[in-house]
Parts: sequence; structure tokens; C-alpha cells
Amino acid sequence: MRLDLLTEPVDGLDEALAAVDAFDRTLVGGLLRPRPDQAEGLLGLADAVAGSPLAARVAEAAEKAAAGAASEDHFIALAAARTALLGSVHDALTARADEATGRTRDEAPAPTAAEEQAPNLLAAARSWLSDLARNGWQGLDHDVVSGSAQVVSAMLPDPALRRLATLVDGFAAELAASCPGTSLDRTAIRRWADLWARGMLLTLPGAAATPATDTVTGRLLPLGVDVQEHATAAQAQVHAVFEPAGGGTPRLVRASVSVPKPDTVLGAGVWQLLRPHMSLLAAAGEGRAMDLTDMPVTAEGDLIWQDDHARPGEPADAFATARVALPTAGTPPTAPLDRHPVRLAEPVFLEGYAAEQDDDETVTFTFAGHRLAVDTDRIPIAGPLTPKAVAASGACIGLLRWDAGRFVVQPLAVETTVRKKTVAVHAGAWAGGTTDKAGAKAEKAATDAVAVLRERAGRLLRK
Repeated sequence: MRLDLLTEPVDGLDEALAAVDAFDRTLVGGLLRPRPDQAEGLLGLADAVAGSPLAARVAEAAEKAAAGAASEDHFIALAAARTALLGSVHDALTARADEATGRTRDEAPAPTAAEEQAPNLLAAARSWLSDLARNGWQGLDHDVVSGSAQVVSAMLPDPALRRLATLVDGFAAELAASCPGTSLDRTAIRRWADLWARGMLLTLPGAAATPATDTVTGRLLPLGVDVQEHATAAQAQVHAVFEPAGGGTPRLVRASVSVPKPDTVLGAGVWQLLRPHMSLLAAAGEGRAMDLTDMPVTAEGDLIWQDDHARPGEPADAFATARVALPTAGTPPTAPLDRHPVRLAEPVFLEGYAAEQDDDETVTFTFAGHRLAVDTDRIPIAGPLTPKAVAASGACIGLLRWDAGRFVVQPLAVETTVRKKTVAVHAGAWAGGTTDKAGAKAEKAATDAVAVLRERAGRLLRK
């Protein structure tokens, strides 16, 4: 792992992000009656893609939008240009990460044609998103935001449209919580522009097509579990190395499970919601491999997990996997619409560093004079891993990410010394259950909360 490469500037990165930021600011005031400074942001976006196949369409879209006369097709062109710029940033960062880790990346498969589905619903979603761009974040009100409700209700029953429906529904909920826009002190400029642009492109026929899958047979060696928790949803993503049966190059894969949850279930309580849907969580928590037979997997390395295609295997230490198998594992490509800097999450193994913790609890790894920031804010409270354990560690399995203009590492597990013994502490150690006092207490509280909610729901249904 060459940390020196992660601290060197990437050519063209700042210029691409500056063009994106300038465009994002145009959405704050809205494009119904653009101001001169908004016109500059639009034309800057067009200039940034002037050497690409998008050049002519984006130049026209920028001119029309600057005059306040943009149509839905023009908004799609602007969203495509913004997405392409962030995709180029993603590509540059992943190339730098590949160089630093010494791993190779698989080539992306050729896109496949998809059937057009429910064009009227896609057009309705596109119309709502276009209205958002015209009104801008400062022009938000409940009448504008509520226009998505009927569209979402019509799309949700169709599995092919559920990806777009979920995005629009969540986006609308965030915007509704921020109404009216005139009273906002701060605006989530980058995030809302991300959601807007992604939504616009997902309204194009075939953009949200189900990815092509293959099947794999072999041994799965978990590295760690990344947990993401929100008020009404939780997700666990297991990062692992897959070794094909009969030999072949190992490859990095992921397996994810997401569930809705009541906002009263917090911390370790989320495991009891996630656990029944994926047996891999128990294996990861117990430090055990899984033997897979004909498990579906996408070209991007995402396992479409099915418990009947997996069975528990032999014990497998994650740090042994990280030391032996991870350096030679191939890295899967990224789907076109997922090429965004925030999606960078490369499993890495670090050891031999000096860990430092500042007064504000910021942790930094220093290796051969080079410093790498540690994102301890991403450590889930649903496990025993803590910033203190990371600061006392000598080896770390983590995810290399890019945030706030720099590379950072998100710890998934660390090796630390307790009473002169080397001990491994995993963020997902409680995934399969725990006898840890804190974890058991949190799970019991969650069990009680879920039982109360189920009883109340049953009472309402009986009425």
C-alpha cells in the first residue's frame, strides 16, 4: 500500500469539481429566471464537457437554461453532463487507488439493451424533477414537493421502477422537511443536486434496467461489514474475497441486505432486523467462510444473495484473508450510473503504521512519513469497534474512501493489544449475535420495542 500516492494531487480533479459546484449553485436559486451568475455556472458546465460527445447538446441546454427557457430534454442534458464530470472524477480516483494498492480492475461489460417500461410514469417523474430545477431549492414549497406523491404511488408496485420510486420518495421527504425553501439557513447543495441528476437520468428508458448476472461457485472469505443506519432504514454490506472453485483469480465482491426499521430500533438492535434475511451476517460475525454454489453475481461484484445457494464453511480469519488473499484479488468494474466519488469504497489492509488521536478524537495513521485520515464517524454503534480501539491499533482492514477532497480510510476491523495479547475487534462482530454486555442490552431493548410495535399493529388490524 503506497500512501504517498494518496496524498499527491490528481490532475484535473479540482477543475472538474469546480465546474460541478458552479452548476450546483444554479439549482439553489432555480432556473425559471436565472441570474447572470447562474448563467456563468451553466456555461461553465458546458465548457467542461466541450471535448466530449455531449458537447453540442449540453451547449444548447446551457444556453436555453441561462435564458430561462429550458425544456425537460435540456435538463436531462445538463444532468448527463454533471454526471459525466463526476464520473471522470470517480475514474481518476479509482485509478489512483488501484495504483496505490497494486490491484487490477476488471473491464466493464458492454451495456445491454433494455425494454422501455411505463413511459408515462417515467415522464411524470421527469416532469416533477424539472419543476424542482425551475423552482430551485430556495423556491421550495409543499405544493411543489407534494407533486411527487402520486407518481411514487404509481411506480412502487412495479419492481422495474422501484429504484426510481425509492429515490424520488426519499428525495421528496428530505425536501418536504426543509420547506419553505426561503427559510433555509443552509442547503444540502451537493447532495440534492446528486439526487436530482440521478433521478433525471433514471427517467430515461432502460437506465434502471436490472444488471446482467452470472453465477459463481467457490469459497467466500468475509473481510468486514459496513453498516449504514437511518431513521427508517438500515443496510449491512459484507465486503469479501471470493475464491473460485477449481482455481482462478480471487475477486472482491459485496453482499448487501437492506430493511425498513422503526426509528425506535437503534444501534445493535438493527442486527435482529437484518439477520433473518442473510445468513452471511452470522458467518461474518463468527469469522467463518461460506461455500457458495451457483450464487448469482453481477459484473460489478454484487452478490444477489440467496441463502439456499450458500452454506457455512471452515473458520476464516479476516486478517489472514487480508494479508494473503486481498493483495491479489481482482477489483470489479463500476456500473456507469454509479461512477461517483462518494461510491469509492476499496477494501484495503494497513499495518505497521503509527496511530495518533488528537484532542478532538480525530485519528490519523502515519506510515513512512505519510498521513492518512481515519473516518471514525463511519464506525457503526452496532458493534464493539470504537475510535479508541482504532487509535490503539497496529493493523486495520478498512474501506478506502474519498471525502472532502482527500482520501480517508473507514475501519471495518483492527488488531490491537489487550493485556499483551493481540486481539481483533470487528465492526460487524455482533452481526450473528453476541454475549457482549453492551450488545446484548441493546438487542434486548430493540426486541422489546419491536414487540410493542407488532402488538400495536396487530391491534389496529383487528379493529
